[in-house]
Amino acid sequence: MQREAAGGGAALVLGAEQERELLHHVELWVPDLERAAGAWGWLLTRLGYTTYQSWAEGRSWRCGATYIVVEQSPALRGGAEHDRMRPGLNHLAFHVPGGRGELDGLVAEAPAHGWVVLFPDRHPYAGGPEHCAAYLEDVDGFEVELVVGDGRVPGPETDSGAAGSEPVAGSGP
Repeated sequence: MQREAAGGGAALVLGAEQERELLHHVELWVPDLERAAGAWGWLLTRLGYTTYQSWAEGRSWRCGATYIVVEQSPALRGGAEHDRMRPGLNHLAFHVPGGRGELDGLVAEAPAHGWVVLFPDRHPYAGGPEHCAAYLEDVDGFEVELVVGDGRVPGPETDSGAAGSEPVAGSGP
């Protein structure tokens, strides 16, 4: 089924189940597979992903229909390392099940698994006063944003986080 998309053209109309799983997979090419598998494997497992595939050049973890791959591809070109501040991928953002306590636990454990906390002086509100999240970076320069709930700080009207304004895309760190 299709509907008119913003700006014209057609857009797919999906059911609720399909909307949650539109992303099929993300593949990150890394310079050191074992190092990346250790860091990403720990993080993804903590976020509810399970080991999915393993082969000589790569590993993957799955949650629902979506999976994340780290691969040290033989086709990887030498040269510049990943730089999230250049054109291309800036970061991946994940929901943190379990709320603020789970986020705090992840942040406390992260350094032992190859991650550093970005913007520690503004943590956990580096994305703004109403956006509760942690920003981590691995040794290869890949950044993740770990978002509590929908990212908004609960307001006085609710404990669920429905109060407050939506973060503006691109306004975070």
